[in-house]
Amino acid sequence: MKQVVQNYKSGELAVLDVPVPGCKPGGVLVRSAYSLISTGTELMKVSEAGMSMLGKARSRPDQVAKVMQSVAVNGVPATYRKVMGKLDSWTPLGYSLCGVVEQVGAGVDDVKAGDLVACAGNEHALHAELNWVPKNLYAPVPDGLEARHAAFGTVGSIALQGVRQGESRLGETALVIGLGLIGQLVVQLLTASGVRVVGVDPDPARCELAERLGAAACGDPESAAVEGAVAELTGGHGVDQVYLAAGGGSNQPVELAARLCRDRGRVVDIGKCRLDLPWNAYYEKELDVRFSRSYGPGRYDPEYELEGRDYPIGYVRWTERRNLACFLDLVARGSVDVEPLVSRVADFDDAVETYRSLKDGELKAVAVLFRYPDQQADAAGAAAPEVTVPAVRPPAATARQRPAPAAGKPVRLAFVGAGNYATSMLLPHLARRDGVELAAVVTTTALSAANARRKFGFAEATTDLDTVLGDDGVDAVFVVTRHSSHAELTRKALLAGKAVFVEKPLALTGDELAGVLAAVEESGNDRIQVGFNRRFAPLLREAKARFGARTGPASLRYLVNAGGLAHGSWYLRQDTEGSRFAGEGGHFIDTASWLLDADPVSVYAVTTPGNEDLQVVLGYPDGSTATISYVTTGSPGFPKETLDLVADGRVLRLDDFVRASVYGRRKWVSSRLPKARDKGQSAELAAFVRAVRTGGPMPVPLESLAATTAATLAVRTGLASGLPVTLAGAR
Repeated sequence: MKQVVQNYKSGELAVLDVPVPGCKPGGVLVRSAYSLISTGTELMKVSEAGMSMLGKARSRPDQVAKVMQSVAVNGVPATYRKVMGKLDSWTPLGYSLCGVVEQVGAGVDDVKAGDLVACAGNEHALHAELNWVPKNLYAPVPDGLEARHAAFGTVGSIALQGVRQGESRLGETALVIGLGLIGQLVVQLLTASGVRVVGVDPDPARCELAERLGAAACGDPESAAVEGAVAELTGGHGVDQVYLAAGGGSNQPVELAARLCRDRGRVVDIGKCRLDLPWNAYYEKELDVRFSRSYGPGRYDPEYELEGRDYPIGYVRWTERRNLACFLDLVARGSVDVEPLVSRVADFDDAVETYRSLKDGELKAVAVLFRYPDQQADAAGAAAPEVTVPAVRPPAATARQRPAPAAGKPVRLAFVGAGNYATSMLLPHLARRDGVELAAVVTTTALSAANARRKFGFAEATTDLDTVLGDDGVDAVFVVTRHSSHAELTRKALLAGKAVFVEKPLALTGDELAGVLAAVEESGNDRIQVGFNRRFAPLLREAKARFGARTGPASLRYLVNAGGLAHGSWYLRQDTEGSRFAGEGGHFIDTASWLLDADPVSVYAVTTPGNEDLQVVLGYPDGSTATISYVTTGSPGFPKETLDLVADGRVLRLDDFVRASVYGRRKWVSSRLPKARDKGQSAELAAFVRAVRTGGPMPVPLESLAATTAATLAVRTGLASGLPVTLAGAR
């Protein structure tokens, strides 16, 4: 396996091939998915390694004292050999990661192989492909929490332990000095606890980030704005706690802490900064100075960390492991958001270059993650997650699809289902279309069939599907039922030789999709259309035509402000009807693919803990990408769908099917539509009826319908694994 190491004497960094650690009793062998670079502690170590021997001595006076003691006991020659031998050897880096349990040691019964865990420890959670981690230094990752976010567990525990040492209370005010990785997490933890926070950092970007994440005000330590904010928030009394999360050799943090802290306030040292306490200032306010020891109680205790002896919860409520589990839970529930802290995700093989960029200042970062090679594999360390698009074969020679209706005869349609969408968005267009006859409506309840017959003029209303499918007079069947029945009803209609219009989704599982395509092969009937209507919207079609052909890759952003669902909506029955995105996400994937003139080849999806907000990134063969932001937490006053397509120096903009524009050599802006939004249902139905009447090609190739459905299904696979998904066989 590979591991990141450093020679402390020369400063050299390397990714070495080293033996795989054994799985000892009392712990687990973990295959790393993501590990986090501590841009404070680790960079300090990396920087120290690049110093001269004198510089190293000055930076670590504690180690110099140990050397002098050794000289007194063992003599200069022996001490020199010992020190040089230790310096001139590879040492590990890293202490915070998330990975998959590969093997379980004796005495461990709380996790099993394949479980996702967050791991801690500068001897156990290293930047390495495999680590052995003792029981008290890992915690299972809550369901739904991404591996890359769980990799923050150890650093989050450090911040959490610091906040616990501050004993913050609801309504208090705190000052956080240093807004690096630890400081940003402290800000969020305090804010989640009901504490108002003022942040201090010389970097304006970090101040802005902390304010976005909940701080009331932030500024430079030299700025009068910080003191003004503290005075305003505290009525001039000063903050209740100060958290020192800064590093370096300046004594400014402890001096600022004394100046802005209230009488008998608390100062908590979390980072490693200079602590020359100004005696008068600390004495006169009787400030309580506290230290936060890393991840929490148990740290540096070998019986706890290595032997797995836990402290009774009645005596020690928050141990290292319980802090780790608590932080993971806070992130999973959305109380802490670590994604804005991620400055870069680097491949593990690029570790040396990543450290060099950080050390030289080329890469300005709050947090950097290493992504391991097995992130091209699934969470259990096997082959990469892959959703296969079942092969779409030519129709069989013994095709049983119906011939086109005779000239002059109407196209006879049957509806299976007559719910809200069918009666509001489809049937009104068909009922008034020349050359169309509504032959039959099939519903599960007699009354709904009778209502549809009365309102739209169906010749027959029934609950008997088989009779309708066996009617040679029916040319096409519309499947407009609950999602869970779409695939099976489509399969039956295809086998009966009917043309099929099925509302999205075509299928909720890969097996269902394969079953539909098997019916196409068996019957020779490929006359199918899925209700992806947006590609038929007149406004969008005109905008695409004005945008013109592309020569290079494109970037597409699609924001879907879906809004919340009413209590009791059948969309919420995910166990039977699939997720909300599974139900309607195909709309947006199909639109993106149509605009990009290709089918997707990869899918990466992430979700926001605690709600259904999704970010779905689609990759296309020519390097184009489409990002679909499917959100349920937006304002209902904001447009539902906005889309931007950027390529070749041009931009296409669509505003909720009301207005469109294209920016290029010339700017084109549509006039605002005088009527309701036209999302293409009428044009789509016209194209389908025309294809049935003439026997011509279906409006959308079957290969594209299958690829869009597979991409929609891949979102669920990607969310479960936290990994990108390859669409095998996608065109």
